[in-house]
Amino acid sequence: MKKKLLYIFLLLIFLLNLAHAQQLTLKPLESDKITPGMTEVMDPEVKIVQPGITDSDAPSDAIILFDGLDVNSEWEDSQGAPTKWIVEDGALVCVKGSGIIKTKRKFSDVQLHIEWRTPAEVSGGGQGRGNSGVFLQEIYEVQVLDSYNNRTYRHGQAGSLYKQHAPLVNVSRKPGEWQTYDIIYTAPTFKSDSTTYSTPPKVTVFHNGVLIQNNVSLRGPTVYVGIPEYFVMKHGAASLMLQDHGNPVAYRNIWIREL
Repeated sequence: MKKKLLYIFLLLIFLLNLAHAQQLTLKPLESDKITPGMTEVMDPEVKIVQPGITDSDAPSDAIILFDGLDVNSEWEDSQGAPTKWIVEDGALVCVKGSGIIKTKRKFSDVQLHIEWRTPAEVSGGGQGRGNSGVFLQEIYEVQVLDSYNNRTYRHGQAGSLYKQHAPLVNVSRKPGEWQTYDIIYTAPTFKSDSTTYSTPPKVTVFHNGVLIQNNVSLRGPTVYVGIPEYFVMKHGAASLMLQDHGNPVAYRNIWIREL
């Protein structure tokens, strides 16, 4: 009996010593022994990018997609031919029936700056008034629309991720006035079945300097009729595309940064 009690006693001493040793091992460094340099990372040094003169001007690492002069150096129509959109007073104007235009370059994650203007002379209503669209990777639309005193379905107005996310607020300017979109886009990744997102595409949009889409996740490609999830198909880098919806919407100062 005494021998059994001795074994129990020795076991308890062993366990207590083990617990004490673990406490010593896990004990954090005392604050008076930590120096600032232990938490300061110097390399690699952050890349320097020269900003534009104003926040609307392209920074030094941006790709200029439209500078107010030449459209065909960076853009083409759906068939790869020169676009029928026209340049007027430094603006790229959609010509009804000419079809979409898209960039010759392909993109994935980007920061995009684009300025647009709906016609000063109001014609039509709802979706028929100053309609166009900015398509990220050719299939995810940020809606362009004259939404100044023009009621339509909430997830189809200016700044919406068409039929998926309404903008947080409506900050549309009057018809004929220039407006801006600053867009941050993160491209999706796909699961092995190629029809399901592993991580969905995400979009942040500032409209005229105001946050209207806050890192929202898309359910799938933009569709006019149907369920977006049913149209998910694996894709890689793709063009930026501007929509011809039959209205003479104008664009200018288009630049993009690859992220």
